[in-house]
Amino acid sequence: MKRPALDRSYAAACAARALLLVAFTALAGCTLEPSRGGRDDGPGAPPGNLDRIADARPKSEPLNPGANSPYTVLGRKYVPYQSLKPYRQRGIASWYGRKFHGRRTSSGERYDMYAMTAAHTILPIPSYVRVTNLSNGHSVVVRVNDRGPFHAERIIDLSYTAAHKLGFVNAGSAQVEVEAILPRGTAAAREPPPLNSMTALR
Repeated sequence: MKRPALDRSYAAACAARALLLVAFTALAGCTLEPSRGGRDDGPGAPPGNLDRIADARPKSEPLNPGANSPYTVLGRKYVPYQSLKPYRQRGIASWYGRKFHGRRTSSGERYDMYAMTAAHTILPIPSYVRVTNLSNGHSVVVRVNDRGPFHAERIIDLSYTAAHKLGFVNAGSAQVEVEAILPRGTAAAREPPPLNSMTALR
């Protein structure tokens, strides 16, 4: 008569492990692996029309509640913005490619290395930013739909195409400026970026 109780305990343990695995996979799917980007992560033979891929076109979208909740990675807690607000920062951008191509992002969308998208630790999902390569002046507009990069020295992870258009695919990283693009006419758009998010601005 004790067998059913043991079976129920075993089933409960399996269910708990499954839930943990699902939760980890949802968070880690496209952002938590320590190594992203680099020369070995490109498409091999890239399409010849990358320069003709249009930048992301900013538009009003509802924020994704599940993708904007506080979370912890590698012992560090991140608290994403709960609304669109001014943001500007300089730092290192990196990129990620085929290792994550087709995998789920933090937004639930599939990562497309040829789309104009980006991963950021705290900016709202979805939102739009302008990224400027400070070494050559090239600039692109991307849609933030993923979380990362989880390296202290990096501030944004870009798609392969975005990095190509900014001119740092082969280098793997570049010094950039990231600035949020806010809907015109909103109060947030009229606010200056907070001082604590501005680094070495010109």
